[in-house]
Amino acid sequence: MYESNIDWILAIVSGLAGIGIGALGYHLLNANVARNQKVRQRLAETELELSQVRDALNDHFARAADLIGNIQRQSQELEQQLAHGADRLCDDLQIKRRLGSAPQDDSDSAAESPAMPRDYADGDRGTLAEDFGLRRRGEEEPATQPPRY
Repeated sequence: MYESNIDWILAIVSGLAGIGIGALGYHLLNANVARNQKVRQRLAETELELSQVRDALNDHFARAADLIGNIQRQSQELEQQLAHGADRLCDDLQIKRRLGSAPQDDSDSAAESPAMPRDYADGDRGTLAEDFGLRRRGEEEPATQPPRY
C-alpha cells in the first residue's frame, strides 16, 4: 500500500515541480517581453517628438526666410524712395552719388576695380592659337634673342 502511495506522491510532486519551473520560465521570458515593449513605446514617443521638433524647425526657418525677404524688399523700396527724393530735392552731388541716383563717371569705376585676368592675347593670333610658335615653310628664322633669366 505504501508503494502505490509513493508513486502518487512522486507524480504529484513532479507535476507541481513542472508547473513551478514552467511558471518561473514564463515569468522570466515575459519580463523581457514587457521590458522590450516599454522600450518600443518610449522609442515611438521620442520619434514622434523628434518629428514634431523637425516640423516646428522647418516652419521656423520658412517664416524667417519670408521675413528676411520682406525686409530686403522694404529696404530696396526705401533706397529707391530715398534716391528718387534726393534726385528731386537735393543739390549736393556727393549725397546723390551715395544714394545711387546720380550718374557715375566710368573712369572712377574703372580705376576702382582692376582688369579681369584673361586667358587669351590681344589680336587674332594669341599664345593659345594652334599654330603659335610654328614657322611656315620658306620663312626666315628670326634673330635669336639671348635667354631671359
